Amino acid sequence: MLQIAIIFLSLFILEVLYFKVADYFNIIDKPSERGSSKFITLRGGGIIFYIGALIWFIFYGREYWLFFTGLSLVSILSFVDDIHSLSARLRLPLQFIGMLLLLFQLILGNNSIIDINSSGFFTIVLILVLGLVICTGAMNVFNFMDGINGITGGYSLVVLAFILYTLNTNILFEGNSALPIVCNLVKMILLADVVFCLFNFRKRAKCFAGDVGSVSIAFIILFTLGFIIVNTRNLSWLSFLVVYGVDGCLTIIHRLMLHEDISQPHRKHLFQIMANELKIPHVVVSLVYMFVQMLCCFWYIINPNYLTLLLQILILSIAYILFMRKFFKLHQRVVK
Repeated sequence: MLQIAIIFLSLFILEVLYFKVADYFNIIDKPSERGSSKFITLRGGGIIFYIGALIWFIFYGREYWLFFTGLSLVSILSFVDDIHSLSARLRLPLQFIGMLLLLFQLILGNNSIIDINSSGFFTIVLILVLGLVICTGAMNVFNFMDGINGITGGYSLVVLAFILYTLNTNILFEGNSALPIVCNLVKMILLADVVFCLFNFRKRAKCFAGDVGSVSIAFIILFTLGFIIVNTRNLSWLSFLVVYGVDGCLTIIHRLMLHEDISQPHRKHLFQIMANELKIPHVVVSLVYMFVQMLCCFWYIINPNYLTLLLQILILSIAYILFMRKFFKLHQRVVK
């Protein structure tokens, strides 16, 4: 307990120190057509996730240098993007490189799902390409979903808590030498997330996660969830991200149907319409997303299979469509 208290206090102090830096260098987030905040707020408070991972790497995870190098690459890139917008031509290739390092750590490391000696070159390339596309897409969906107070921090708390529960209770991890190291990473980021939520999960946020926060915590969640998928040989654990996945993917499809440029800022996510057009408080909307994802995680743990994941996708998709049919017209009136 003393160690946890010391780490938590250290992370809290480092977050407050970052606020001083952000205030001095004017790293702020102004109200825009994409965001749902009406106030000027410090940006980049989610850098605490990377700081937590750095502490973990120094004391526990130095053998996971591929993962940490990838995390450093995408986090530094995202922090620069928070200060000065970068073009997608620069961001995407570097994100691909960072995610590729994560995949190398997962599928070619000590707990490899690939037998390099027996697998053909094209098989390995195919797995890496598919993993690269899925993981990079998931990381950017996480970034898109960061738009109101508490949603990134709160949603991540739920996901990380269930990942930690799975690591500590699933018999498939018994005797796995990497388990304590990965568990320490999850615990460290949970502490960092609690610190972040103290300043973000409230009516008037002190800070926003920024791209550095949403991208870095997505990267870490993908790595820890990927560790579970690798060791169980089961992709249906993606149920732990199903709420963000359905909202993010269906919003992209919706915008394509409206012939919009999906690279441009917008306020068409379900949570944005709840917060902006329906005037539901940000914290309440975030709690709804947390609660729905928590239910999905409980359901999956009780019935861990692909059918559960497919049913969750179906139910959430129907709910999304019904919601948009009823309330999207409110957004259209505002735009007009």
